[in-house]
Amino acid sequence: MSASAVISTGQSICYNTFGHEIPCLSTGQDAAINSGIKHPDRRFQVDKGMVWDSLTGLIWTQNANPNEFPVTWQEALDLTMEMNLNNTLDCNDWRLPNRRELHSLMHYQTKKPSLPPDHPFNNYFLGWYWTSSSAAINPAYAWNIHLEGARMFYSSKDDYRLFWPVRGKGKDVVTVTGQTVCFGQNGGETPCLGSGQDGALQLGRKWPEPRFEDREETVYDRLTNLCWLKEATLTTKPVDWHTALSLVTKMRSQKMYGRSNWRLPNILELESLTDCSQFDPALPTGHLFTEIQNAYWSSTTSFYETDWAWVYYVIKGALGVGYKPKEDFFVWAVS
Repeated sequence: MSASAVISTGQSICYNTFGHEIPCLSTGQDAAINSGIKHPDRRFQVDKGMVWDSLTGLIWTQNANPNEFPVTWQEALDLTMEMNLNNTLDCNDWRLPNRRELHSLMHYQTKKPSLPPDHPFNNYFLGWYWTSSSAAINPAYAWNIHLEGARMFYSSKDDYRLFWPVRGKGKDVVTVTGQTVCFGQNGGETPCLGSGQDGALQLGRKWPEPRFEDREETVYDRLTNLCWLKEATLTTKPVDWHTALSLVTKMRSQKMYGRSNWRLPNILELESLTDCSQFDPALPTGHLFTEIQNAYWSSTTSFYETDWAWVYYVIKGALGVGYKPKEDFFVWAVS
């Protein structure tokens, strides 16, 4: 099996149910497995008010809040286009980042802001930032990311948020979101041409066709090189975080379905399954999975509050957190 083609979370410390730091050995936690594409040393390079990300190939304004004041979603798109008319920083190809482009800046061993430790950005605000991706569950809403702790959720396009311009097509480590249609401020479908929306640009590495390969009890994702349990739950009811980790450890020790590398997926591995054109579930058409539940524990602790862990809400495609001791979420194994 090839290595995971998902960017690593950056998490490097393990924590118990109560949020206390513990040795990583045999925990099955994100920091213990350390899967995915690693963040390079000296990831960022600054030049003339712009920052080149050597991990993704994307180029950001060094000023993480160039407009200073929050705006609506459409205003964010319009102001980005205005930057091009003004040839801001001698460039005319600025855009509002899509959901995966903005999320590629998030780091899971930092907070306030949740940016990589060596980031060179300034003037950032610990609040919500717009993306160019509409929410399939309600296209009058768009996806946004909270810089304080890295949560990803959607809000009304009439709400006021900040925006952070990006340019460049990037490298293959950032994949397309799956969005192919454009929507206006009120959620109605609109022409994509000249809109600057995610559905118009469709930037990122394209998905293979077919994306998923049926391997009887498992499903192999040809985009990410991850192999998922086809039946998308190990339990008939929600469990706490420690139980989720223990159940997957037991799978690994029993070499279930001939595999000894089962693990609880980290939050970016779960997010990689998202198709931003779908909801209930927010998974690609033809995904092959069965017994899909509302939300799943990840192996990634929330560094904002370490007695909480990251959760993937597969019905919506959102990323949030759950209190580790509570029996609130389901378990989906990956290898």
